[in-house]
Amino acid sequence: MSNEPIVTVKQGKLKGKVCKDYDGRPFYSFQGIPYALPPTGTLRFKAPKPAEPWCGIRDATSEREISISRHMITSDIVGAEDCLFVNVFTPSLTAPLRPVMFWMYGGGYLIGSGNSDLYGPDYLITEDVVIVTFNYRLGILGFLSMNDPSLDVPGNAGLKDQVMALRWVRENIAQFGGDPDNITIFGESVGAASVHFLMLSPMSKGLFQKAIMQSGSAIANRGRGQYSSPLLAAALNLPSVDDAQIFGILKDMTADELYALQEKVPDRYQTRYFRPFGAVVEQYINSDTFLAKDPLDIIKSGEYYQVPLMMGFTSREGYFVIKKYDYLSQITGDFEDEIPFSFNTVKGSDLSKTVAKKIKRFFYGDEEPSDENTDAFYLLQSDNMFLRPLYNSVKHHCRTSKYPIYLYRMSIESKLNVFNEHFHNKKKGVSHGDDLGYLFKTDISPKIKPDSIEENGMRVFVKLWTTFAKTGNPNPTVPHPLIHVKWQPVEQGTINYLEIGENVTVGVNPESTRMKFWDEIEELCFKAS
Repeated sequence: MSNEPIVTVKQGKLKGKVCKDYDGRPFYSFQGIPYALPPTGTLRFKAPKPAEPWCGIRDATSEREISISRHMITSDIVGAEDCLFVNVFTPSLTAPLRPVMFWMYGGGYLIGSGNSDLYGPDYLITEDVVIVTFNYRLGILGFLSMNDPSLDVPGNAGLKDQVMALRWVRENIAQFGGDPDNITIFGESVGAASVHFLMLSPMSKGLFQKAIMQSGSAIANRGRGQYSSPLLAAALNLPSVDDAQIFGILKDMTADELYALQEKVPDRYQTRYFRPFGAVVEQYINSDTFLAKDPLDIIKSGEYYQVPLMMGFTSREGYFVIKKYDYLSQITGDFEDEIPFSFNTVKGSDLSKTVAKKIKRFFYGDEEPSDENTDAFYLLQSDNMFLRPLYNSVKHHCRTSKYPIYLYRMSIESKLNVFNEHFHNKKKGVSHGDDLGYLFKTDISPKIKPDSIEENGMRVFVKLWTTFAKTGNPNPTVPHPLIHVKWQPVEQGTINYLEIGENVTVGVNPESTRMKFWDEIEELCFKAS
């Protein structure tokens, strides 16, 4: 194995380096590879353009800039506007070609990156797969949306970056020993929403063969954005909303000035509202249209790119808001804001008030929200932000997809639960994001002891995820010392699932009481309308 491996892609030659995986075996690393032109100047806010060739051998031994944002761990402002880079990690550069796993990071389309301080390949690559991570535009740079067709900023530029990265992978991954016809896209939180959007968009059809959605969905509000101009007019103190005027101001700002403006735009987390920057249904159609219809309507129609699908959630997704203490008083002060946007209620109406009372009574009984009953709060957030949309996605895909759907629930608790460990959460249950520590090595990962709950949990996650990537079925093809059950796919009327706890077990209809409540509330809303 050469210490300075050279690979030739369509744009030119790349020099990589050799690293060691969790088991001490060598693998090749190629980082900071441009997959598109820098999205600067006249390309700011626009759909990406393919990368151009370079001369000589490009150094690919270190990562490049991420999209300007706050670092997910330190909260420092990091990154730059020129951020469209991909990283490839491979066990071998020679045949046979290996399955490819293409990672989509989360962060609300506001923070995050694919870099190895958060998503090191050390665990997954032990199972002889090629790992690809990448960066895409975030926030205002990636999700500015304007209705004036002459400006050519319909939105979803960050999602179009994802498509461009997938195209680059399909064209070049064989040079790294990866199989371009066996690509699995997988992601967590809005990374999972991105996976879902890529299934629903005709732009990405055929660019992958399998999908894994961890704690996220395209029909949740977390990844949904809105028409930008009214929000930006308010942040800029402009007297009226004029797309052309606002765009003229934005294109002349520096990236730092744009980011400062972005942070002035209020972001409401409640499920009644869309986020300021996220995926939008584009208001005018052209060759660069990513999303032309509402995601739920697309799923119900069956007119989407159907592939084998694995989806799941953690036992207490709602711990995600534990670091937002002001949010606790804000969100429990008005239960009308806890009615999902998809239920189509008008805030202040009799129906909205009735539904709000039902939600409060179901989760709190006769009590008022307080620091003494926070588990009700976290369960409500678990359902509203993540579980209910994911559950509905499962049900609708089961009706319209010809491929199997595998559902899991994660309940294992150990030092690899990165969110709970980082925020010193001592409450029982598994937070949103806690699954990531079992798939990726991070800068804050603990040292794993042999045969510990941490190592066993990591081996289970890695085996299930990589087996699905290889075959479209997560069940190990040979007996596994830690997995003794068969994971059955979901069936209509029967939500089979795998419980990934300290032991691996199977069950039916997870969180059925809460999901039945939400089904009844949704039915009430639609009958009334």
